[in-house]
Amino acid sequence: MFDKILIANRGEIACRVIKTARRMGIKTVAVFSDADRDALHVEMADEAVHIGPAPAAESYLVIDKIIAACKQTGAQAVHPGYGFLSEREAFAKALAKAGIVFIGPNPHAIAAMGDKIESKKAASAANVSTVPGYLGVIESPAQAVTIADEIGYPVMIKASAGGGGKGMRIAYSADEVAEGFARAKSEAASSFGDDRVFVEKFITDPRHIEIQVLGDKHGNVIYLGERECSIQRRNQKVIEEAPSPLLDAATRTKMGEQAVALAKAVGYDSAGTVEFVAGQDKSFFFLEMNTRLQVEHPVTEMITGIDLVEEMIRVAAGEKLRLSQADVKLEGWAVESRIYAEDPVRNFLPSTGRLVTYRPPPEGTRDGVTLRNDTGVYEGGEISIYYDPMIAKLVTHAPTRARAIAAQAEALDAFAIEGIRHNIPFLSALMDHPRWKEGALSTGFIAEEFPQGFKTIMPQGAVARRMMAVATAVDHLHNERKRAISGQMRPAAAVKFERERVVMLAREPHPMLVEDEGDDVTVVIDGTAYPVASGWRPGQPVWSGTVDGEMIAVQVRPLLNGFLLAHAGAVAEARVYTKREAELAALMPEKLEADSGKKLLCPMPGLVKSILVKAGQEVKLGEPLCMVEAMKMENVLRAERDGTISKIHAREGDSLAVDAVIMEFA
Repeated sequence: MFDKILIANRGEIACRVIKTARRMGIKTVAVFSDADRDALHVEMADEAVHIGPAPAAESYLVIDKIIAACKQTGAQAVHPGYGFLSEREAFAKALAKAGIVFIGPNPHAIAAMGDKIESKKAASAANVSTVPGYLGVIESPAQAVTIADEIGYPVMIKASAGGGGKGMRIAYSADEVAEGFARAKSEAASSFGDDRVFVEKFITDPRHIEIQVLGDKHGNVIYLGERECSIQRRNQKVIEEAPSPLLDAATRTKMGEQAVALAKAVGYDSAGTVEFVAGQDKSFFFLEMNTRLQVEHPVTEMITGIDLVEEMIRVAAGEKLRLSQADVKLEGWAVESRIYAEDPVRNFLPSTGRLVTYRPPPEGTRDGVTLRNDTGVYEGGEISIYYDPMIAKLVTHAPTRARAIAAQAEALDAFAIEGIRHNIPFLSALMDHPRWKEGALSTGFIAEEFPQGFKTIMPQGAVARRMMAVATAVDHLHNERKRAISGQMRPAAAVKFERERVVMLAREPHPMLVEDEGDDVTVVIDGTAYPVASGWRPGQPVWSGTVDGEMIAVQVRPLLNGFLLAHAGAVAEARVYTKREAELAALMPEKLEADSGKKLLCPMPGLVKSILVKAGQEVKLGEPLCMVEAMKMENVLRAERDGTISKIHAREGDSLAVDAVIMEFA
């Protein structure tokens, strides 16, 4: 076994590998760029080596710098994590040449399966059913259009070396193919250092199901069940679960055996994932193979009890697999939510800045439910513009799918993040979505269920009553503290006007009555009593307790005369008044936001890659105006209506803050 390994990655996956290595008694070396000097993985590792400037192409993607760091520290092996160099054949070969072990598959397997074009050729040769497409490298937009016309629309343009949704575009017409080809090629070059793309048929209403395989250097390969990753946005997974609600035992076995056969055909000898696109009728086609650890590997670990990182390390050290296929048992259900630094109400555009508050719910097992949080950030740390915007992966495991989803919803409500925008409200709304709960999934789920994008959900029904009860109880606790101040010429107990309150929830008045019984409070809403119990204290960002006997968590932020509450995907201001205060508040004018309809504002911090129009030019609805790059994704900003450009403020190469004015319209 190794004495010391280097992790050629950053963020949550670097921290994840360090945890397992530490448990195995293996020392770890972190590498870091200028932007990651104070990162959590640097703090956790036994040693850390600086490898260059913030852009990944000048640090994490430079093979020579990784090898130099190994030699400097005496690291015997390298775990690549996912992304960056994890699927680069040249990296595995360079390590071998330097006498350093690659904790991953052999270079031949990476070449055969890691490249999406070559993997489809290998699958075809092995008589594995594949999605119709053109497997050669495409040289020009015109060639891409010709191929797409032959295959039939819609088509998917994909980076050959891609992953994580980078370098992928769906096209429904020749014009979209031409534009998507250019964007996919550019994103592929900047993210992977490889601009090759290919085109394949996009199957409508598909499900994304993948099989986890594990092989050793002695010819043994097993599969560890499947993961369903159909909840995607912009081809990037948002929620994953294991097992899949679609598959039966027979289909699972069939997919697993096919994945193992494919892995054995290329001599696969590490953890890897064979991805399939599945129809609602349980038919499936080979999509690609990821020759690395997947982002969503925790859900497989939770249902199998197998530490995939440990198995990768043991296999790389030459050990035989400790498990046979018969030893693999699937227990319970696991659900994972990817928490991103992005603004869901602004079309999920990236958000960067400092994590003023970062308080995840406590990990551990309670009442048969296990909660796990994989992260690479900390309170006070910064979300950088240079890398993927993932903050954490929140995982719940329970005996049934319904309990795992309920636990995930509660955990999301209890996850406090401030300082940047994040997608927790969206994830909370998904957990409560009937179609998700039913398991009626497809990769088009988000586009179909949120066609106008995600909007802030206003509380209704039981959610609204729970939020009003919490707001009233919190206000009552504040008032109790004030009444305890000494020297006041007033009764020690609450007087009538303090017990009769009015909660303005989203500017709608709701009369309340507070009944204080020692440590317990009962809030009466429209004649119905709701007992409220909690150990919450002022200053805590999350209220946890019971309302009418139901355990819930509510985000609480102080406002003037009230609170900003978030619960079950709903967000609303709740202001608590006396009756007379409510009457006066209703007369106050509502402040309206300034009209910015004549300006194009930068929707996220980013770099202006190109300005596509000129001052005085007339533009039509949907016409591209400029392109802004943030977190390795190129975002084309389009005209929201017909008009004329009056003035352009930004230039190519400018770094802009969120809401910076890019151009104005006449």
